Amino acid sequence: MMRRLSSFTQTQCSHGSRRAAGALGHNMGNADTKLHFRKAVIQLTTKTQPVEATDDAFWDQFWADTSTTVQDVFALVPAAEIRAVREESPSNLATLCYKAVERLVQGADSGCPSEKERQIILNCTRLLTRILPYIFEDADWRGFFWSTVPGAGRAGRLDEDGDEDEARPLAESLLLAIADLLFCPDFTAQSHKKSSTDTAEDIRSIDSCEYIWEAGVGFAQSPPPNYVHDINRTELLKLLLTCFSEAMYLPPSSDSGYLNPWVSFFCSTENRHALPLFTSLLNVVCAYDPVGYGIPYNHLLFSDHREQLVEQALQILIVTLEHEAGSAASAALQALDTSTSSSAAEEQEPAAPDNLFVNYLSRIHREEDLSFILKGLARLMNNPLIQTYLPRSTKKIQFHQELLILFWKFCDFNKKFLFFVLKSSDVLDMLVPILFSLNDARADQSRVGLMHIGVFILLLLSGERNFGVRLNKPYTLRVPMDIPVFTGTHADLLIVIFHKIITSGHQRLQPLFDCLLTIIVNISPYLKSLSMVAANKLLHLLEAFSTPWFLFSAPQNHHLVFFLLEVFNNIIQYQFDGNCNLVYAIIRKRNVFHQLANLPSDTASIQRALQKKKKSGISRTNSAETESMEGSRPAASAEPGTLKASLEATPGIDKITEKSQVSVDGTMVAVPHSDSQQTTADSSAAAGASDTESNSERDPEVYHTESEAARSRLSSVSSAAAAWSANTDWVLAWKAKLPLQTIMRLLQVLVPQVEKICIDKGLTDESEILKFLQHGTLVGLLPVPHPILIRKYQANAGTAMWFRTYMWGVIYLRNVDPPIWYDTDIRLFEIQRI
Repeated sequence: MMRRLSSFTQTQCSHGSRRAAGALGHNMGNADTKLHFRKAVIQLTTKTQPVEATDDAFWDQFWADTSTTVQDVFALVPAAEIRAVREESPSNLATLCYKAVERLVQGADSGCPSEKERQIILNCTRLLTRILPYIFEDADWRGFFWSTVPGAGRAGRLDEDGDEDEARPLAESLLLAIADLLFCPDFTAQSHKKSSTDTAEDIRSIDSCEYIWEAGVGFAQSPPPNYVHDINRTELLKLLLTCFSEAMYLPPSSDSGYLNPWVSFFCSTENRHALPLFTSLLNVVCAYDPVGYGIPYNHLLFSDHREQLVEQALQILIVTLEHEAGSAASAALQALDTSTSSSAAEEQEPAAPDNLFVNYLSRIHREEDLSFILKGLARLMNNPLIQTYLPRSTKKIQFHQELLILFWKFCDFNKKFLFFVLKSSDVLDMLVPILFSLNDARADQSRVGLMHIGVFILLLLSGERNFGVRLNKPYTLRVPMDIPVFTGTHADLLIVIFHKIITSGHQRLQPLFDCLLTIIVNISPYLKSLSMVAANKLLHLLEAFSTPWFLFSAPQNHHLVFFLLEVFNNIIQYQFDGNCNLVYAIIRKRNVFHQLANLPSDTASIQRALQKKKKSGISRTNSAETESMEGSRPAASAEPGTLKASLEATPGIDKITEKSQVSVDGTMVAVPHSDSQQTTADSSAAAGASDTESNSERDPEVYHTESEAARSRLSSVSSAAAAWSANTDWVLAWKAKLPLQTIMRLLQVLVPQVEKICIDKGLTDESEILKFLQHGTLVGLLPVPHPILIRKYQANAGTAMWFRTYMWGVIYLRNVDPPIWYDTDIRLFEIQRI
């Protein structure tokens, strides 16, 4: 006790002398405060006896008179020392957390009127951001913030208006204090005081809806930019994100009912700022213009504090918009119901929604709000493309993965938004940057997650008829991309890029082939005119996927052929007139279809085909045009040493889609699951087909890209399928279902006519044949058109888990300054070096 008193008097003396020396200049003072703070940390780690919570002189050293940046706090509070206090003097760590939260609560109550109080708040915020991950990594400590602190002197009790006996859990007090502090006039929000003589606004009585940070959804005024407010908000949001990150310390589980207690409480009706905060976060993100008021190179002149705020706001949004599987659908339906029958709902008091953020998002419906969100996201998503026209003319943003997750959540949770996106060709402003990212990331193993989210978004969009229709718009942008030059539509762009991903992406993209082809199947009935380049790409894929060794080498490889045949059938039956390029390509490659129809199925042939595998595969140079667009760079693989987070398995395509049939009037009817229905590619999904991802993802050895995508598909098939081998019965079972009738009939009618023209006119010129095909017709000659089948994305527990691991992996890797979670015992994913 004496020692503590003497150190206490010493610190008091040093305070006095330091105040006197304050005039000596800031730098020296700053070094002094760092030293002072470091001493306090050492005292904490060396004390073997518990320090009383009432010993303010001791605890104040951590926040009262220091001005340490968050980087300083990370440097001066080493991981080993936090763990040592946790193991050896747990009561001191508990008291430190309790006292820091108490100061935040006091600041929230007082409204931080003085500069000194604001500094204390920031110091406590930084300290808690540093310590929380070490609380979460230890299972015994995880409940600490959710227990009430016994005997922590009710004098500084954290809940002034609570029940006499019930103190709030520390987590709740902390979250409510952060929420209050995010709307604190002159600290994180514009003050509405008229003059300095007015009394400070009472933080308890202010309506935070009047203090929303940015104009946009539900708020018209844009407060003048204030970079100090932006920095303070960013620090508080960093702490909030750290609170939510408990999810990283739990292993992935298929339990779809998992709810993050921090998120659940923060997004519940207990948080009176839920609506203004959701709106502030959303508006800050969607109103952000990294170009800087339209002046090129402007970002080189000004440092942009808004960018860091946007990044943290975006990360908070994607984490809070999580819910257990199934409730999004009910939230959306609820939103539709309430808009129709509000009077009935008022009579019976409705139960509060689980997550207010999800609820608010699902209810945004005004055209101008939907437009503001879509334009904002599209502006930011197109930022990397602007870079390619005028390099370095605009600030290059780094948070496109978070933007894709947010866009995904909007489309998934708010059907009005999805319909709005597809209502006009604005959807193409999102499509082009997504395709650009997919093409750019295809060779980079650290960006597998980005590839998946991009493809998932396109799968979700392709379930809607309007998406296919919009793709017919001519593609005129000249963004340099490492793809063949073509003249055509956005559909051509999509097909050319998907072909590039399949034939020259790396091995880990295997599980996406089914998804990529499903998207093409979904859009195919609406494609009015494919370019020759795109038509050749589709036939090249069929050629590669229908080689006997490929078909016989894995139990689900034949699905890819079924998908491609379905694409051709849809176009021939529903869009024959404008598609002479595709018809010509099919005629030229007719032998591929004949070989498929005559695929041998006897044991000897199967064995022979499998031995040939070394000699075949997908070649990279396949058609006449191999030169890429001017100014493009080839897709690069990851730099050695790049960190990546492992991902969970993605469920097979049959698990994440459900079939709908398009009826004559264009409405969709769900197709019931039945054995007879399983004629298409989704039939014999083999056991283990869906965990190709997990087996290859968890393997730290990184493959080198092979030139044959087909062979790579084979090598990453899971061990469950490895014992399998092709046999005659299996081949005959699916071969009988190959939907070749339409194509065979087309060849039967057109091939003799085309050959006759060539002989009669001595034609060798493609354009003449195309002209003939353009005016030809197959009316009455083809089989009766089959119904259009669309495979619509269906969320399930597997995809929910995949999204959670992907999202937290992105957040972990993006928060490097300070490195909040670095070197802590993360369980949700593994960090791997490439």
